[in-house]
Amino acid sequence: MAEEVDPKKLEIADELIAERRAERPGETPDGMTPWQKPITAAIDIANDWAGKLLCLLMVPLIGVVVFEVIARNSFAIMSGYGWDQLARNIGLGPTVFAYDISRMIAGVLFMGAAGYGLMRGVHIRADFIYRNWSDKTQATVDALAYMAFFIPSMIFFTIITSQYWLVAYNSGETAFDSTWGPVLWPARLAMPVGGLLLLLQGFPELFRAFHKMGKEREAIFVKLLVPYFIIVGAIVISVFYPNSLPLSDWFSGLIAEGPGLSKPTIGLIMLGAMLFVIFIGFPISFTLIFLAFVFGIWGSNFKLTTLLMTLNTNSTMLNDQLMAVPLFILMGIVMEAAGLMERLFASIQMIMSRIRGSLYIAVLIVSTIFAAATGIVGASVTLLGIMAGATMSRSGYNVQLAAGTITAGGTLGILIPPSIMLIVMGPVLDVSTLDLFRGAFIPGAILAILYLVYTLGRCWINPALGPILAEEDQPETSKNYGLEVILICMGVLAICRVFGLSLSGALSLFPFSGLLVLIAVLMIAHGAYRSLKVLRLAVPIAVAVQAAWAATQLMNSNGLGFGVLYHTMWLLFMGFTAYKSFALYRPDTAENFHFSELWDEFFAGLMPPTILISFALGSILFGFATPAEAAAMGAFGAILLSISYGKFKISGFFDSLIKALEITVLIMFLVAASNFFGAEFSSLGTPKMMTEALLQLDLSPYMILILIMVLIFLLGWPLEWVPIVLIVIPVLLPTVMALDLPGFESQYDKMVWFGIMVAVNLQTAWLSPPVALSAYFLKGVVPNWDLKDIYLGMMQFMVVQLIGLILLFMFPQLVLWLPKAMGG
Repeated sequence: MAEEVDPKKLEIADELIAERRAERPGETPDGMTPWQKPITAAIDIANDWAGKLLCLLMVPLIGVVVFEVIARNSFAIMSGYGWDQLARNIGLGPTVFAYDISRMIAGVLFMGAAGYGLMRGVHIRADFIYRNWSDKTQATVDALAYMAFFIPSMIFFTIITSQYWLVAYNSGETAFDSTWGPVLWPARLAMPVGGLLLLLQGFPELFRAFHKMGKEREAIFVKLLVPYFIIVGAIVISVFYPNSLPLSDWFSGLIAEGPGLSKPTIGLIMLGAMLFVIFIGFPISFTLIFLAFVFGIWGSNFKLTTLLMTLNTNSTMLNDQLMAVPLFILMGIVMEAAGLMERLFASIQMIMSRIRGSLYIAVLIVSTIFAAATGIVGASVTLLGIMAGATMSRSGYNVQLAAGTITAGGTLGILIPPSIMLIVMGPVLDVSTLDLFRGAFIPGAILAILYLVYTLGRCWINPALGPILAEEDQPETSKNYGLEVILICMGVLAICRVFGLSLSGALSLFPFSGLLVLIAVLMIAHGAYRSLKVLRLAVPIAVAVQAAWAATQLMNSNGLGFGVLYHTMWLLFMGFTAYKSFALYRPDTAENFHFSELWDEFFAGLMPPTILISFALGSILFGFATPAEAAAMGAFGAILLSISYGKFKISGFFDSLIKALEITVLIMFLVAASNFFGAEFSSLGTPKMMTEALLQLDLSPYMILILIMVLIFLLGWPLEWVPIVLIVIPVLLPTVMALDLPGFESQYDKMVWFGIMVAVNLQTAWLSPPVALSAYFLKGVVPNWDLKDIYLGMMQFMVVQLIGLILLFMFPQLVLWLPKAMGG
């Protein structure tokens, strides 16, 4: 049953993981060849310790960025009061070191732990063909791929990056794009060291493949090892030390002459080889590195290829936008590990319990909030299934509609900021991540509203689809629940209003602003002592202050407009609140009045995570912080929430760091590999040739764009978003840029719109049976739901999703309005 599934035992990133290793580091399979066991165990343990040590770097990474944000903003506030000298004396103000230290730590984090990622089996592979083979066939293909692709490419990578590091060390090279200008060799050391650890980890993986294929096949491969390493060694020596071996001239001539193909044709062969190797199931990152190296040397020259390899790896390590990836991932994992999402769901379920279809509402609200905490679809679908599946079944909810709501809500993590996919997509499209976040906000809200309208509309037409919860599932409330809601709304809106006035600077103009402190004290006193006397004193003061503010604004208004309507509505609401609050002074009401227990859950379970995510997202959208700064503050806030809820444990936090490191390695190493592949592919001129061929077709620009979107949608079935964004999109990008689409003021606007269209398109692919993994995640935690019903539920929301996609296609301003409005 679904209730028996323990969320703490689930990996929240399973949809990104190729083959997560079940064995503990150092353990070897029974029956492995004796001489291979100590080698496998020693290398496993070495990489395990490397990962455990490197994951701890996330703590100083958070600390450095949080200190920068606090110091900079505190200095700005104190300077506003003329205390800038005092701020400097106590060490506040923008730092010169935070930018460089934070991006170097982030780079070392993923590069140094690449071997750990391979040891844990987290490097992604497209295994939809691979998993259908027998164990022996899988092992044979793996062994061939490791020997043909992985080991040679990692040898070259390690040697080339060692030379790159040595140049930086000997020359004392410093960063040219920062004020501080630190030396770069300590960070660059992670490239050869990480490459070496990754190379070494290839041997345990090769030996495990030998073990799986059986003794007969293993014996053949073992006999081939000696001549194999002689050949690989000869090739390496010939490349790095020309004329040192008799075959050096022959090998150099072979590379230089080739079969006489044009560079674009070589690029097409390179693309076909990449698709073939990926589809047979070898990890994508290593495939890209090897093919880019081989075809780069063939199509151009060795010097250019090695330069592109080192520059693209180094630029990925020092990319300050990508620094947000590990921090946002950690924020989501810490929130999930602390049970914040389960408590959030419980609080919304309690508040909405008397509404028909309340569980649909709760699922969609929680999925929207959780999407803003982590962009991992499997996490959302799995947790929502655990939290809501059993309750929905017990309450008589329609299985198809329930399954569709959970899977559709889970896919919002792809789109809603701060989406990990949008962070990665920004550099690919050469647009600001901030603009992608702003562009995704309205489409994400539209899709969430469409889901909500569809579910509630179905419940309104057929109430049996979402019945009101049974009495035992409803929270106990007082007879004055309506009055409670009004007072709570008044308090929450007042707090939001004061916060908004503080940001705008208008609060200081308010003649009654001193009373706000008194109101806050009274509200806190009531919360602490549940005193009706305090409440009777606080409510009229709060109503009077806010009514006076609205009245003064109305008197100072000129003509009719939104401001007049806004303040009029506020004044009417205060009047209605005052009218209803008279009940507090009637003996019959006062005798039984108390705030229901559900409000404790509302403020303890709903408000803190919602406020945390809203501040993290709002600080990005309004330009108060960069994505990396907001991610660090969000991760820090998630840790504080975990502590305040009594859920924080050192061991649990360490596990969260390890999980965040694994996903970071997966994404960032693939970013570096795909950047290298893309650079080589572009240098061969193949994208230009493909673009010219597409534009010569007798099709309108919109038809070509539709064909591109269909291709991305189809690729979204077997592939994750990571290879699509990092490999497929760069290939298609020149064609999209060449399309003459009306309605866009600049190429930049078109790229922002295209990025959001891709995100919504991939989100739609996640709802497409029978290959969408969301169905299998949900089936795994709600086994009593039939897979056919899950498919039918997903298809309903796929239609809703397509409606949203068509709206964005027809009205690009739904994407572009907010970036323009907020970007000035």
